[in-house]
Amino acid sequence: MLLSNITDSGGVPLSVDFDSPVDYLIFIFQLLFATAAVLVAGPVVITICSTRALRLQNRFIFMLNTSICDTLVGFSVFYLGLFDVQEGYPSRNGTYNMLPSLLGVNIMTFLFAQFDRYFAVCHPFIYTRFVTRAVVITANIYCWLQVYVQSIIISFVPLSKALEVYVFGIISLQVIVFTKVVMTIKLYVIARYQLERDPPSAEKENNKESLRIIIFVVISFLVLWCPSFVNIIIRFVGGGGITFRNEATNLFAIMARLNAVCTPSVYIWGSPALREAVVRTVWGRVCPRCKAR
Repeated sequence: MLLSNITDSGGVPLSVDFDSPVDYLIFIFQLLFATAAVLVAGPVVITICSTRALRLQNRFIFMLNTSICDTLVGFSVFYLGLFDVQEGYPSRNGTYNMLPSLLGVNIMTFLFAQFDRYFAVCHPFIYTRFVTRAVVITANIYCWLQVYVQSIIISFVPLSKALEVYVFGIISLQVIVFTKVVMTIKLYVIARYQLERDPPSAEKENNKESLRIIIFVVISFLVLWCPSFVNIIIRFVGGGGITFRNEATNLFAIMARLNAVCTPSVYIWGSPALREAVVRTVWGRVCPRCKAR
């Protein structure tokens, strides 16, 4: 087969052997998924970066950070999904967990975004005074530093120490996931009851919109990501779990990466301001008919 002969000259082999129709479906799916993630998340990044009115709002800074991650996840699938790559232990043609760590940045960003929305709605005076744009930007930068410093440490320390750091990371993730669940419930209660008692205003509508978006995003993220997280814990702690041939056939990893399409789609669906800006800034230039509509 032509595709299987690509690796004859050496290098990393492709993720499938193209011996059956399923192999073709897997390869085509990974290619389409990577392209879709870049084409959906990328315009959100371009739009927020080029629209000052959006950049001045804290909630869009969080959207920008996760959309950057999702765009990079899309690009990463061109390697993780199309070639024979196995991350983790033992690794095969891996990236020292650098590419999968993008999901960790998203997890941290969502957590900070949840706290941001909680204080914005429940403690607006404190929020206005202390949660400045600089604070939000610093929090987003911290998400990258925290995740990748840990990944670098794991990559360069002895295996015994790397396992200790890895265990610490798993425990930390359990705490973060529990916190995210609690905050999601709390934000839902706020959106369901507290905001309904506030008088009609533009600020109220913005808060309702931002709460609705973050609740949908976090729920979808947890639903798609938790199976992979649980499988990793079972494999690491109990020696069980499910082992896949590579990242391209890892159903749980594929589900987790689907957030790279779901999250920016929810942003565009849930925020009319962002949707109009995307049409004006990106889609309208590519397709003039879209801008006219």
